[in-house]
Amino acid sequence: MKRALRLIGVPLDLGAGRRGVDMGPSALRIAGIADDLRRLGFDVHDVGNVAVPQREEAAVGDPALRFLEPIAQVCRALHDRTLEACLDGAVPVVLGGDHSLAMGSVPAAAEAARRAGGRVGVIWLDAHGDMNTPGTTPSGNVHGMPLACVLGDGHPTLTGIGGPGPAVRPEDVALIGVRAIDRQEAAAIRATGVRTWTMRDIDHDGVAATMTAALAALAHCDRLHVSFDVDFLDPGIAPGVGTRVRGGPNYREAHLVMELLAESGKVRSADVVELNPILDSENTTGELVVELVGSLFGRTIL
Repeated sequence: MKRALRLIGVPLDLGAGRRGVDMGPSALRIAGIADDLRRLGFDVHDVGNVAVPQREEAAVGDPALRFLEPIAQVCRALHDRTLEACLDGAVPVVLGGDHSLAMGSVPAAAEAARRAGGRVGVIWLDAHGDMNTPGTTPSGNVHGMPLACVLGDGHPTLTGIGGPGPAVRPEDVALIGVRAIDRQEAAAIRATGVRTWTMRDIDHDGVAATMTAALAALAHCDRLHVSFDVDFLDPGIAPGVGTRVRGGPNYREAHLVMELLAESGKVRSADVVELNPILDSENTTGELVVELVGSLFGRTIL
């Protein structure tokens, strides 16, 4: 039987400071993500989009937690769809949308692993740490908080999606590619003990050694959730993001990251977030992301 993949669109831009990431799911579909994965032999079912309130009609609320309630609403709905896919034996691939959606997908992946008697490891590919809280955020944008929230640190409305307590433990997370960290956020990362590989580590040791070390750190986990923020990539190859940070992985390094994750045989769910078509050029970033997702799910050169 063909392995089932379930595409779930989340046109969420409430957690971001710049508009446009709500069009990310459409850009990935236009770039042919479903057909590309079918060519790899998967049974792909696109279930459409989770409903997201219009930004113009949503209440901003607390300036340190902008759009808290509508974001939580979206994440709860995504949690249920992601968990349903996992329990049905499908691999959910969440098409974002801003990174705050991970507060729905990661707890669902963790719950599915627990129900199967296993443990999920989270590979967080990002230029940023996403470890801010309402007390440290310089912007109030919730897309800078999701990793902290799934580790149990943040507003209870967000940390409790999927149930009480942290969704994952620090030893179950590998944060890779970071190069733009707020000072207080850096202190939080060190305090939690989350294993982190910055771009300096990748520069020094190389991508292969970095990914080998990250996968070894999560060897106790029997499955992986990959949360891929497109700003992980160098903006020279991926301009279509709202928070560009120079000095990220290049084209072949990015493919190698995904190829090594695929070779682990553990990837059971994934997010693709922060693609902003407004800032792209002829959907080149969307097309690149489709290529990289193909590598994540097993495409090889030979």
